[in-house]
Amino acid sequence: MPLTAVAPSFRSTPRALAASVCLALAASLAAPAGQAWAREGVEVDKQSFLARLVPAEQLEQAAAQQYQQMAVQARQQNALLPDNHPQVIRLRTIAKRIIPHSLSWNKRANQWQWQVIAINSKELNAFCMPGGKIAFYTGILEQLKLTDDEVAMIMGHEVAHALREHARERIGKQSATRLGANVISGLLGLGGLGDSLLNMGGQLLTLTFSRQDESEADLVGMELAARAGYNPQAGITLWQKMAAAAKGAPPQFLSTHPSSSTRIQDIQANLPKVMPLFERAPKPQQRWDAPARSGLNTADPLELAYWGRGVATRPAQTDRLDQGERRDHHDHGH
Repeated sequence: MPLTAVAPSFRSTPRALAASVCLALAASLAAPAGQAWAREGVEVDKQSFLARLVPAEQLEQAAAQQYQQMAVQARQQNALLPDNHPQVIRLRTIAKRIIPHSLSWNKRANQWQWQVIAINSKELNAFCMPGGKIAFYTGILEQLKLTDDEVAMIMGHEVAHALREHARERIGKQSATRLGANVISGLLGLGGLGDSLLNMGGQLLTLTFSRQDESEADLVGMELAARAGYNPQAGITLWQKMAAAAKGAPPQFLSTHPSSSTRIQDIQANLPKVMPLFERAPKPQQRWDAPARSGLNTADPLELAYWGRGVATRPAQTDRLDQGERRDHHDHGH
């Protein structure tokens, strides 16, 4: 049964929204769009000023509410994998290696209550909502037979959307389009501009990103994975698998993405920028994609049934990210 999104909402007063428009426009004059951000690793453009039209805190609160309701509904449908499920432990362990590298991309990430869940569904999908709310569907993990490096590439990609605030930017662009000429009346306290932001939280599960956003998330995600000790060359095999899965009816995950051939070319072009980061990074001590039957706990029926196919080492114990527990951003797993 498909999950049904329940739409939270957030509101901004007319004066506050209009003031945000003016501040954002002023900032845009000081930082021209398209100016590259110089740093070690991949190069991306500076964030659009339009993201500032949407209060980050309120968007993250709306995302947290949406995420919680989705998890509750999945649990009611017996689709939410338990905390001790090997795939959940796997995802949270990989996330723990990626999250500490998020601060250089978004200072707010230090305040996020990161969470990771897995939902039993045949759908090929994964996402990270604003504020660090990560979800993977079992379809993408199992049907594509993802390696840890490939999982890290997907997770890095989705986390990059949150760090680069693509949802906030897209909603800001939509707000600017709708509000347009009403900004002046908002400055004067006329009209209901605040109502234009009502119910936007409900877009978070259905919001589509531009191809530019997707390409940027590929690059940033590749760097995050490399810094976390996962081989960014896995991006090539990942999108080869995605291309094979997309034959016939492309999965929703790929609906607005660049073609697999295009993104493979982009990954190959940027590998020289991130391979040195990967080579210097401490590598994971335990992996889930190397056969090691001797590492399985044969007394645990769940673990034996899931990993008994010889596709993984025994999962390491890890902190529970689903409890909304704030990390200290020192990766003790390194």
